Amino acid sequence: MIEKVKFFLTLTGNNLWQFRTRNLFSVTIICLSFLTVGIFLSLSNNLRDTARQLSNNLTVAFFLDKELPAAAVQALRDEVGQPAFIEEVRFVPPEEALEKFRASFPELGDIIANLKANPFPPSIEARVRSKVSASGNVLEFVDTMRGRAGVTDVQFNQDWVEKMQGFSRLAGAVGAFLGGILLLTSFFIISNVVKLNVFARKNEIEILRLVGSTNLFIRIPFWLEGITLGLLGSLLSLGLLFVVIRLFPFYVGSSLGALQDLLSFRYPDLAQALGLLVGGAATGFIGSATSVSKFLKA
Repeated sequence: MIEKVKFFLTLTGNNLWQFRTRNLFSVTIICLSFLTVGIFLSLSNNLRDTARQLSNNLTVAFFLDKELPAAAVQALRDEVGQPAFIEEVRFVPPEEALEKFRASFPELGDIIANLKANPFPPSIEARVRSKVSASGNVLEFVDTMRGRAGVTDVQFNQDWVEKMQGFSRLAGAVGAFLGGILLLTSFFIISNVVKLNVFARKNEIEILRLVGSTNLFIRIPFWLEGITLGLLGSLLSLGLLFVVIRLFPFYVGSSLGALQDLLSFRYPDLAQALGLLVGGAATGFIGSATSVSKFLKA
């Protein structure tokens, strides 16, 4: 048994090296395919994590009339804090809102500096418990407060959570679609490469048949070649994905502004990375098995 394993591994290594040019082409295509999937998967991971953070820190901002008396502001603040699903209530004066804006959007500092007056109104921020953030009670409460005297506008970031989740699903779907097309290309390329290898070793295969080798014995080295090509391609794609994620912030710099954090990438976790590796091995195996089956009858 050990001798057979050594034979298969030695034969596979020799064949991979002997036909290294076309094997390198196969690995490159597989790498590009899984790199495409990995990029969209990483973007989807970041959007999903952003949605999770927003859902754990959901707030409702009630913007108030600048001329509203202090007593009326306090009355609204007390009313906002009454529901059981409200965890924390705080008043945000215009000065604090302006400073928060400057910290979040430093590239717009010149515009703010040229304004003669503070454009931000006072507001009341209420943090909602994440477990009940999408319940009808919260939405009804928001609509009720929207009609209160002195409340000029209401902002509820539940909409952002839903948008981030939608963008995450969209990124995953686009990645799956583009990656699927490239993986299909990889499948045909590996199949044709193995087919060429079979043609090049046709005489060797006939000799093996004459000496009594089974079809399974002949197939195994080709299967191992396909699996190796798939593993090498997917492993290389994970390495390139790591480089892309590291270089992306340096490449874009601050040109994206506030969107930089949103459009950043989060490297696949262990389960996702293993899934990509298994997918590469499966692609290589199916491509080689399909090609060899055309020449060898079970």
